Parts: sequence; C-alpha cells; structure tokens
Amino acid sequence: MMKFKSFLAKPYASIVYSRIRKGMGTAVADQQAILQQLLKTGARTNFGKDHGLKDVKTYDEFRQAIPIRDYEAFKPYIEQIKEGQQNVLWKGKPIYFAKTSGTTSGVKYIPITSDSIHNHIDTARNALLCYMAHSGNSSFADGKMIFLSGSPTLERVGGIPTGRLSGIVNHYIPRYLRSNQLPSYETNCIEDWEEKLDKIVNETIKQDMTLISGIPPWVQMYFDWLQERSEGKKIKELFPNLQVIVHGGVNFEPYKPKLLESLGGEVDFIETFPASEGFFAFQDTLPEEGLLLNTSSGIFYEFIPAGEIFNEHPTRLSLADIKVGENYALIVNSNAGLWGYNIGDTIRFVSTDPYRIVVTGRIKHYISAFGEHVIGEEVDTALMQAAQEHNAHIVEFTVAPKINTDGELPYHEWFVEFEQAPDNIAAFAHSVNQHLREKNIYYNDLINGNILQELKINVMKPHAFIEYMRSIGKLGGQNKVPRLGNDRVIADALEAWVQN
Repeated sequence: MMKFKSFLAKPYASIVYSRIRKGMGTAVADQQAILQQLLKTGARTNFGKDHGLKDVKTYDEFRQAIPIRDYEAFKPYIEQIKEGQQNVLWKGKPIYFAKTSGTTSGVKYIPITSDSIHNHIDTARNALLCYMAHSGNSSFADGKMIFLSGSPTLERVGGIPTGRLSGIVNHYIPRYLRSNQLPSYETNCIEDWEEKLDKIVNETIKQDMTLISGIPPWVQMYFDWLQERSEGKKIKELFPNLQVIVHGGVNFEPYKPKLLESLGGEVDFIETFPASEGFFAFQDTLPEEGLLLNTSSGIFYEFIPAGEIFNEHPTRLSLADIKVGENYALIVNSNAGLWGYNIGDTIRFVSTDPYRIVVTGRIKHYISAFGEHVIGEEVDTALMQAAQEHNAHIVEFTVAPKINTDGELPYHEWFVEFEQAPDNIAAFAHSVNQHLREKNIYYNDLINGNILQELKINVMKPHAFIEYMRSIGKLGGQNKVPRLGNDRVIADALEAWVQN
C-alpha cells in the first residue's frame, strides 16, 4: 500500500527545493531588500527613534547608526518589553521570549515576533524537504520521529509566553506529523533530563523510528540508554528503518565516530544551525561541504573579521563583501527586533555560489592566555586527526590554559573522555600538539620560542562530562560543554573526574 504522507511530501519537497535553488542566485539582492524592510518597520519603534532609523537609507548609513551589541547592551530594551511597553524593538510586542542561559549574562530573553517565528518553523521544514528532494528519500515521513528537545511548558515573563526555543517550536509541529511525533507531550514536559530520558527510552524502544533530531551529545546519551536497555543491541537493530539524524548546536565531527559505532548501520545526517536568535543555515545537499546560509528569511547578516570583534570600530561587511576562507563573527539584524546583535558564533564561508558556511566556534570560547588565539575549529580538527591516526574514539573534551606550573613552562591542558583510548597517551598528545601547530601559527611560534611546552592530556573517568553537567544543573536539553576556556573555571571543576 502506498504510504500517504511520503507520497504527498515528494511534490511539495520538489516545489520548495526549486524555490531555494532560485534563491541561491538572488542572495545579495534578497539581503538588500530585507535591510530596507527592517528599516521601514524599525523606524517606528523606540529603538528606531533612539537611533534615527527614519533617516537611514543605505548600508553605509546603517553601519553609522547602529552599534554592535551583545545581550548585556540590549538588556534595557528587553526590560522595556517586560514592563509591557509596545513597539520597543519591533512593532507591537513579541509573541514569545526564547529563554537561553548565557555564559556571562545569566538568563537571556530573546524576542520572537509574529514575523520572525516563520524563520524558525519554515527553515526546519525546508531542511527536511531539501533532503527529500535531493536524496529522493521521503519514506521516513511515514515512520516515528523523535525530537530531543526542551520542555514545551511555557511560563510568562512580562505577560509574554517564555520557554526554551525547542519547546516553543514544538507547539508548531504540523498536525499531520503529530501522530508520528515522539515522545508524548507529557514526557516532553518533564524538566529532569534523566527522568525524561528514561521515559523517552520506554516510549520509543519498540517503535518504528525513522528520524531522530537533537544535539549530538544528547542523541549519544539516548543511544547509550537504548543499548543498555536492550543488552547491547545496535541502534539499527532496534530501529531497522531509521534513515535520518538531524543535528546541530555543536561541531559534529568529534561525536561522529561514536555515534556511527552505536548505530551499526547506514543513516543520513542533516546538519543545521539554529539558535534562539534565528535559524541561520542548514545542509541543503549531502555531498557538498557547508550549510546554506538562510538569506531570505527576515534576517540581514553582517560579518566582522573575527580578530576585530572586540575593536571599538571593527570592519563590518555585508554578504556582497565576504571572502571564502576568512573567519567572521556573525552579526544579525532581524524582524525579531535584533539590531547589530552579536550572537557570539564565528563562521567561515566555504563557497559564495551558493553562500555556504561552516560554524568555526564561539567568540568567547578560545584560548589566548599567551597570545595564541586558538579557536574551536582548530582544536576539533587537531583532536580528530590524532584520533584517526591512533584509532581513538572521543566522547567529549575541553581545553584550558595551565599558567601556574611550579617552575615548568605553561601549557594547554586537555580533559578528554574516551570511548576507546589510544594505546599510548603520550604519543597521542604529541600528535594532537603537532596538528594544532600546523593549524595555528601563533601557537607554533610559542612552542618554538619556548614560551609554551607541548599540551598535556588528562584522561577522564567514564561519564565525567555528564557528571560535571549534572553537578552544575545543566544536564540535557540544549546545554553544551564549552570546548575551550580562556580561564580555569571548567578545568578546575573537572579535576574531580580525572582518571588517576
């Protein structure tokens, strides 16, 4: 019997894919049109009046009028919205606040408006439709799908429904997919991650799962629990029709070997780049590197060379001016009412026809205690290359500077949890060190100049990072362990889980 949902999805996927292909050729023009739309609406807001937006006509004038801000600098406007004021950052009031925990700001409340909600919903849908159109596979639409997400229970802040972005988006899953969706609404509302995961395993272990979506470390934890419950069965034995894993939020490469080992069979992976501030990019094709930048969805992007982000007057570029291979801080202006907003992520373009990016790290997640400015992409790559050479499988890791060393030269201290440890940790550490030197000339110079010694690796106890996240109340959901710290806050806490 022909499966109804996958049959209907195919022509729809083809239409949407054609529209996206067409948009690839008009990206720069679409960005200019979005800027004009934003200015027109923004001019009538409190923010627009404070910044003279009614007189701004060009991107040059826009750069003069709008400073780059992080959440702290935006907070006074968010407070106005919480007090019940209308037309503060965008027309009317936000329909939601996406609640997210910042590393420096405590809890952040990111507005989502009736105009910006479509960016989150439509882009998630488009990622799957592009996959259907490009791969020809739509049969997963007939099976069960799981979205490992935050609770859809919303509180009210200043009268505005507020919750995790993934919980908000959960309310918009189309009715025709509700019957396919797991876990149940009641299970999804459980706040405690381990209690929730236990229920998710109970509800899904005997189902015909065809799609799984979530942040890689929590997908892996779900797989671990499934395997424990099924006496070690591979995931593809439990779910023979599992075809697609949708992931985002962290660099996938360090998790990939262990996920493939747990799966024990072929699936397709679709990478996405969602955040509370917007759904920025998604993988539109399986073989090509990079994620297609979402250039016609209510967001006007700016790009600042990553090394200039903390300058008083950094270079600000629009899409037309970017270069392939450069590392940029991503700045967004959007119909959610964000203006010159530094989201904290760095990206690099791998192509301009179409505009495809890779996410290279977090602005605040770097090490430059000695002037080396090592970024996330560099440590990820160095570790993965060494792991391949030494047949090691990584579960999780983080890196910090070790400055106070009792007379030794300082060094980078790595905390690595292995699924499969290398035979020789010292040789493995040397290999990681060599790859990092190749990736970062400043780090290489510091080693050559005897200012730093080679990095050292601490082997962590099993489940060390899960235990650490539990200890700080951030287990599960959308929470991630920072890979890099320029201080010792995480490193000092992790010392409790180092294997002797």
